[in-house]
Amino acid sequence: MSNRKNIVVLGAGESGVGAAILAQKEHFEVFVSDVGTIGQEFKAILEEKKIAYEEGQHSLERILETADIVIKSPGIPDHVALIQQLKAKEIPVLDELEFASQYTNATIVGITGSNGKTTTTRLLHHILDVAGFDVGIAGNIGFSLAKQVAEKDRAYYVVEVSSFQLDNMRTFNPAIAILLNITPDHLDRYEYQLEKYIASKLRIVQNKGAEQVFIYNSDDANIQYGLEHYYNGNKAAIHEVSMRALEQEGINFRVPETDFEMPATALVLKGRHNYFNMQCAVLAAKKLGVKNPFIEKALASFVNEPHRLESVITMNELEFINDSKATNVDAVFYALEAMTKPVVWIVGGVDKGNDYTQLFDLVQKKVRAIVCLGIDNSSIQKAFADEHEIIVEVRSVEEAIKVATLYGEPGDAVLLSPACASFDLFKNYIDRGNKFKAVLMHQHKMMTEGIQVTLNINWTQNPVDGKSDS
Repeated sequence: MSNRKNIVVLGAGESGVGAAILAQKEHFEVFVSDVGTIGQEFKAILEEKKIAYEEGQHSLERILETADIVIKSPGIPDHVALIQQLKAKEIPVLDELEFASQYTNATIVGITGSNGKTTTTRLLHHILDVAGFDVGIAGNIGFSLAKQVAEKDRAYYVVEVSSFQLDNMRTFNPAIAILLNITPDHLDRYEYQLEKYIASKLRIVQNKGAEQVFIYNSDDANIQYGLEHYYNGNKAAIHEVSMRALEQEGINFRVPETDFEMPATALVLKGRHNYFNMQCAVLAAKKLGVKNPFIEKALASFVNEPHRLESVITMNELEFINDSKATNVDAVFYALEAMTKPVVWIVGGVDKGNDYTQLFDLVQKKVRAIVCLGIDNSSIQKAFADEHEIIVEVRSVEEAIKVATLYGEPGDAVLLSPACASFDLFKNYIDRGNKFKAVLMHQHKMMTEGIQVTLNINWTQNPVDGKSDS
């Protein structure tokens, strides 16, 4: 009989299959269980590596009776019965990131926050890559840390960490932790209690020691609350970055506590929120020893991911901007703030109990018309009824673009920045953004190339009057 420990992995997506690969390499007995259908690419990996799995169910007896450790997908809430049963039996339930971090000696930078974490993670990774570091990127951004540790371990990792991943972490201890902001989001996972969501975010520094670095937004009231109530008080090297210090974008971009500055005109990313993200990334890079010329080169060459203030096309003298990733009010605030021209704002989707009041001033100053794209736009219409006279309701991307074009004037921007989840009309924010871009590209093609129509007509001559009978 084997003395090897048994690991059960719940969920067979990117993180789950990555965890299974690493667990197998570390000589665990591995069983993967997914209550849904496992994707073909992941199933092929499990079969190639001869890792036992099931799909369409969780075999409760097998899991509860054999598991020494469980690694669960971040998408599985803690309140489901199986997780509660595992915890009642005191079986450790880990996140893939925590499991992976136990099998690497790499220097890890962990980045979390309600908004901006993907941009900041990708930017810091780009800086380190330009500087020649042996660096990987992982976490909530869609790449498994465990798989990388198992197959090609790196000296450094930049890891995007969600609150869902932090919930089940006990020992995860990044050398540098960055907390960008905390705004109400995903509260359905936290019993609609903001305090519990704040506590989850602060787990990024739950194990901090004197040698670690903690970079955070000093202007964020929710972070301040978290520091007072949930920070364990270890003497980490704390570095505050202030959003208020970026009220005016100057000639040069500067990073406090460092000697770094460069012309603001050379930066690819624009807007105060992105200046803040860049400051956090640069400060972390400097702590890792990156020299200024590499940072300057990286900031001037960075290409952000799609659906984040992505300028798609200028058509009919209107700039169309895809910010579909902006699924909460805070993200929309920074998007509107970054706009330097009048805006037709496309908003809507599945409202998550949004408080739109922080947008009122920006909407009054910058927004020419509001286009509500969603099945139920009542909360948006109610919120802005006294703030703006032009509010139009639509049910499709095509209709939204037509209406936006109608109300936009030459030189304006049409901004898709929904403030809501996408699940009423789309699969996810990526699907929403891609359809927005696809409709625009189709319209542009029609305008520039026209429509070619081929007609196959059979002509028969009427013997009496000579008229066509087509």
